[in-house]
Amino acid sequence: MDKKVIFNSDLHFEHLQWIKELLFWIDEIKSFQNRLEEIFLKWTDSMVLAELGQFRNNFKVHLKKIKKYLAAIQEHEHEMANHYKENENVIDRVHLKHHEAFRDKMDAQRLRYNELKHNYYKFLSKYM
Repeated sequence: MDKKVIFNSDLHFEHLQWIKELLFWIDEIKSFQNRLEEIFLKWTDSMVLAELGQFRNNFKVHLKKIKKYLAAIQEHEHEMANHYKENENVIDRVHLKHHEAFRDKMDAQRLRYNELKHNYYKFLSKYM
């Protein structure tokens, strides 16, 4: 049975990709929120405003999750740096399992965020 060696640099690369994606989401949500303000100024219908409020809340929830993920990545980077200082360039199984679990969380978050964006764009097409 072949054993594949996973280097910290491989995980670091994936972390960098996730960070870029998460930071992009933050910027994107800011622009979405600005658009919601435009709709808020145009509409007085209570149904539209209720839907608008749901998007505001969903964006807040996603921003909170994004910040939590950024902190978790930073923590893992710190752990990897400590291993690197000890000349341990290969990640152990426990940390690899955490990384893989986090990868699954990122995949799930990506799906939820894309669904939110899809619904948001449908909302915009109705009320802009």
